[in-house]
Amino acid sequence: MTKTRPIAALGACAAALLLAGPLAAQETASATDCPVTEFAMGLRFQQQSAEVRALQRQAYNIATMRLDAAVQGAADPSKLAVVTDLDETVIDNSALLARDLANCHTYDAWDTWLPWERDGNPTLIPGAKEFLDHANGLGVTIRYISDRADEQKEHTLATLTELGLPQVSAESVLLLGPPKVERRDIVSQDHQIVLLLGDTLHDFDGRFRKTPLDEQKATVDQEAAKWGAEWIVFPNAGYGTWSEAQLTAWDAETVIEEW
Repeated sequence: MTKTRPIAALGACAAALLLAGPLAAQETASATDCPVTEFAMGLRFQQQSAEVRALQRQAYNIATMRLDAAVQGAADPSKLAVVTDLDETVIDNSALLARDLANCHTYDAWDTWLPWERDGNPTLIPGAKEFLDHANGLGVTIRYISDRADEQKEHTLATLTELGLPQVSAESVLLLGPPKVERRDIVSQDHQIVLLLGDTLHDFDGRFRKTPLDEQKATVDQEAAKWGAEWIVFPNAGYGTWSEAQLTAWDAETVIEEW
């Protein structure tokens, strides 16, 4: 990621994109030629919906049950490891995305991310701290594997510490450098990974990294038994490899009838 000068805010356009309904947002986008508006509904769902909150808590409830079962059969819980992603899994960065959207800046270029790592104030994903505190209380090892910048590791460590998360240290937080699969291998050298938690599929397996969407879908189906058992996935409607995929539409003439 490289730093670039931030794009100036668009004033009335910003308020319209974030606060108005879908039709008003479309009209505003048309008037200002703001292509990033296509992310507005997904980001609104990710940040504001009760459904996403329910899914996040559901994921952590499942993770808790799976971890309790794993610990029951373990002679030494410290040799078990939970490996979790950070962004949109443990911490919520949607405020950055909303700011960039309001400025008509395409946030998945990630050129505003480094300042956010240093000065941003992410919040916790619902259920994250409770689960991680529970894992820590059981004596299980926690490893945080994230693609945040390693050269800014001190800032990420400070953020996690401020949020009160357990087992935060230079050793336990493994940031961008080698691919995530290699960082998971480091954990596996002296621990049994019993749970992987993440919001993007390469948080779970190297086969998902930089592969076509159809192949990702096929791998999801091939590994059907692991979802909710060893792999716990969190909802992220804000960004992902799917964001440029074409929609499949019903091939029929539109017929409008009143109820």
